Amino acid sequence: MEKYALYVPRLVTKEEIFAPGHRACIGCGEALAVRLVCKALGRDVIIASATGCMEIVSSQLPYTSWQVPWIHTLFENTAAVASGIEAALKVMSKKGKRPARDTKVVAFAGDGGTSDIGLQALSGAMERGHDFLYVCFDNEAYMNTGIQRSSSTPFGAATTTSPAGKMSIGQTSWKKNMPAIAVAHNIPYVATACPSYPFDLMAKVARGLATPGPAYIHVLSVCPTGWRCPPDLTVRMGRLAVETGIFPLYEVENGKYWLSDDSSALRPVTDYMKLQGRFRHLSEDVVEEIQRRVKTEYAGLRRKARRRHHEDG
Repeated sequence: MEKYALYVPRLVTKEEIFAPGHRACIGCGEALAVRLVCKALGRDVIIASATGCMEIVSSQLPYTSWQVPWIHTLFENTAAVASGIEAALKVMSKKGKRPARDTKVVAFAGDGGTSDIGLQALSGAMERGHDFLYVCFDNEAYMNTGIQRSSSTPFGAATTTSPAGKMSIGQTSWKKNMPAIAVAHNIPYVATACPSYPFDLMAKVARGLATPGPAYIHVLSVCPTGWRCPPDLTVRMGRLAVETGIFPLYEVENGKYWLSDDSSALRPVTDYMKLQGRFRHLSEDVVEEIQRRVKTEYAGLRRKARRRHHEDG
């Protein structure tokens, strides 16, 4: 985390671009994440936001929580709309039809609007090299429409469309690795973040915003309603996700990995899972399988980070 010390004072502001008064659930980790991201964005920004929890809770007519230009888009075309905005700003600047200033373009979407329905548009935008920041707020299911599974739902988690029972453990596929998919597009900046680590989150947003070309940030957004956990544990749940290695924090700059916090041994995954009703049904054998998978994937991240250190000398 020391890497971000120089960024923190400039980022912390009392100004609320995502204003209070919205209708998010008590303890909503996504609302906290959006608030922190917006503090790092500043006012000279245009946001394209997909259908989802934040659109529903923040934009009910005749009110809005958005204090900057904000466009509601469909699940599937958030990145396409952001691409169009970015291209339009470039053309207007070239023709002298707008002031010469560096207005940033940002896309917001949940895990369903990113890893499922909106993946095609996002892949195309990254491949074309549009200069914008895409932020995925990952609460690991379609929470807004009734807690249905997405490709971001963890293995073993119970949802309304992957229910646990005598013949099922719940979700039977492993969570899609969206940051790795973004890295595979050879874009200049990819990062993971969590609002339980606010300075790390805001600094990564600042870095992504300042990076020319596409930047992608994947933010874990704890959902007490869908995860079946107490709303006062939101921040703790995010920290446990990181401390157990289930959601590691890292950056990938031009293909080179940097672990944001690798200072201690991983905690057992049970520390994280036992506090959530969506995992209550899992047997010890399944939990052990999840633990092995987490250790293997975290070891892979460590190897990639060490390779970067070796290459940098």
